[in-house]
Amino acid sequence: MNRLDEIDRKLIMLLQRDGQLSLAELSRQTGVAASTINDRKRRLVEEGIVSGYHARIAPEALGLNLLAFVFVSWSNPKVESALIRQVKASPAVLECHHVTGAWNYLLKVRVGTTRDLERFLAEVVKTVSGVERTETVIVLSTVKEIWALDVSK
Repeated sequence: MNRLDEIDRKLIMLLQRDGQLSLAELSRQTGVAASTINDRKRRLVEEGIVSGYHARIAPEALGLNLLAFVFVSWSNPKVESALIRQVKASPAVLECHHVTGAWNYLLKVRVGTTRDLERFLAEVVKTVSGVERTETVIVLSTVKEIWALDVSK
C-alpha cells in the first residue's frame, strides 16, 4: 500500500464505511474535485485495491441465526483439493482459511439451526474422504465484527 497517498487512504476509508457515497459527497469529504475522485476510484478498482461494493445483510433477517467455526484436519495432502471443492460449493461457508498448528483448515460457517449445522458437517465436511478430525465451536454472541481494514499505515 506504499503507492497510496493520503487522499487514496481517505477515499478507501470513506468507501469502506459507505460504498454508496456519491462523487459529490466523496469530493466534499476529501477536498478533491469529483472528476479526480472518479479517476481515483476507477484506478483503485483497476489495481485490485477495491475489489467490489457489497450490501451487508443481517444474517438473522434471513434466518441464519447460528455462526460456527469448524476446524478440519487430515494427514494425507490429497484431501485438500476435495475439501476445497466442497467448501467452494457450499453457501454456508463464509470463509475458509488454511491455518498453522494442529488443524489444516478453519471454516467460518453460517446456518439456521444446530440441526442445519449437523447436516452441513455430515454432507459437506465429512463426505470428503480422508478428513480425520473436526472440531466445531458455536458462537454464543459477537462482541466485535468489522469488515473495514486499517488504511492508516
